[in-house]
Amino acid sequence: MSFRYDFAPTPFGDALAVFSDAGIVGLDLSEAADPSVPWLLENFTRRLGAAPEYAAGAADELAHLLADYFDGAPIRFDERIRFDWRLIEGFSRDALQAVCDIPWGETMSYGEVAVIAGSPGAARAVGSACRVTPFSIVVPVHRVIRSDGTPGHYGAHPERKRFLLDLERGTAQ
Repeated sequence: MSFRYDFAPTPFGDALAVFSDAGIVGLDLSEAADPSVPWLLENFTRRLGAAPEYAAGAADELAHLLADYFDGAPIRFDERIRFDWRLIEGFSRDALQAVCDIPWGETMSYGEVAVIAGSPGAARAVGSACRVTPFSIVVPVHRVIRSDGTPGHYGAHPERKRFLLDLERGTAQ
């Protein structure tokens, strides 16, 4: 299996997109994927057991979908691109796949996602899955909120979560 990477522009900066022959392995917004920050690729290399090679244009289709998304189109990424879930297993994978079913502009609580993923009472595990997902934006973990209706965090960037929620509600500025 070979792995390749490219960058896709977002309002937060360029995202690192890693692909296998089977599909997208990850989309990382960590500090807006600066190619001069080697730890971004090192993390994928360690987890995949192989170093992704740079492939200009590998993220072109994804970049077009992201552009449409950020222009307000209700893109459901898992219906438009193939996912390679190899970095997620067990309940975390079930939870993230359930998150993909949350419609554009809507939200669910961590507990509601746990029920849909087949483990009622596993709200904290859903939170952990959302926190460590290798799929920023394309798996819409920003649509998962606290049971009290507050957005919660989005890694170290709660402002990004608010931006994405506002975008989908048509209230982004």
